Amino acid sequence: MSLRDDVNYVKEELTSDEKILESAFRLEKFYKKHRIKIYALLALVVLGWGGKVGYDAYLSHRIAVANEALLTLEKNPADGKALQELRSNNPKLYRLYRYSVAVANGKKDVLKETAASDDALVADLSRYHEAVWSAKAGDSRYYPDLSKVEQAYQALRAGKKEEAKSLLALIGENSPVAGIARLLRHATLK
Repeated sequence: MSLRDDVNYVKEELTSDEKILESAFRLEKFYKKHRIKIYALLALVVLGWGGKVGYDAYLSHRIAVANEALLTLEKNPADGKALQELRSNNPKLYRLYRYSVAVANGKKDVLKETAASDDALVADLSRYHEAVWSAKAGDSRYYPDLSKVEQAYQALRAGKKEEAKSLLALIGENSPVAGIARLLRHATLK
């Protein structure tokens, strides 16, 4: 019996070795058949990763140059080279900088230029400030409650108390301009 068990054990070992050898031959055959495809895929992965790393480094460099230009402009607003660097490296930051300088210095012509911008935030805020400086009620997506207060004030000045009441009713109690809205509501009581 022991001899028979030994023979069966040896057969099983040979069978498992054959299977391992057979899978190794299959793997080698697969490799030979698809060797070019495997190397091409590896090359694409390496090139893609290298391209992404390079592009990220390029973007980081542009951001660093734009930030340095902005810091230079804060120290010296008349620096044309820094303004050009900011414009070419970060157009959105350039538009925001132009808007902030226009508001700080009261430059309506620059505000008109930034109001035509394709950046929704800068364009909206520029139109709002233009309207405020023209003594009109500005309408803004980003300052909705303040816009309603101004519209209500304009309505009160025109003697339209009901319109002012309806506009002031739209302002919530947790709004930063709720106190001003309450004061204007009192003016509608007379």
